[in-house]
Amino acid sequence: MSDTPTDPEPMRLGPGVWRLDPAAAHATFRVRHLWGLVVVRGHFERVEGQGQAAADGTVSGRVVIAAASLTTGNRQRDAHLRSPDFFDVAGFPEVVVAITRGVPDAAGGFAVTGTLEAAGHRIPLELAASGHLAPDGSVRLAGEVVVDRTRLGMTWGPLGIASTQAAIGLDARFTPPAPARDDASGAEA
Repeated sequence: MSDTPTDPEPMRLGPGVWRLDPAAAHATFRVRHLWGLVVVRGHFERVEGQGQAAADGTVSGRVVIAAASLTTGNRQRDAHLRSPDFFDVAGFPEVVVAITRGVPDAAGGFAVTGTLEAAGHRIPLELAASGHLAPDGSVRLAGEVVVDRTRLGMTWGPLGIASTQAAIGLDARFTPPAPARDDASGAEA
């Protein structure tokens, strides 16, 4: 028996469509406010999506967030965040994270590239997502990235009261594709 630690194996998901479990998905954001004295934290209550795992181990997918479902626990602030100064939910009801390519990495997660679309603007994303396979076959993926919110048209911040840097995060459980069935017998192939 060796005392030498081994590197984790890259995560390999079975090919097919993996569905996001909305009950086990958390989309969050945070930004420094009052010239950095306070951190405003919030989350979105409605998240849906799916991912596609390819035979070569790469993944792609799309997560759609209902922009109007954002909450920080302060009604006045939430109304302002839903306004055209920020998410403009009347004109752009969805925030979309599109993963164009996720490559398994040596840490057991994925190196991810894609885009973030909010308030009518789209910006590129690159981040590391951690992954954990559960005994039931589902996978939990989590990642966070800091973006310049002004690139999404969210420029409000008189006298620099609110930071232009916002952290966005997603922690979600994806369920595996259903096993293939033999059409003739109805049994799993």
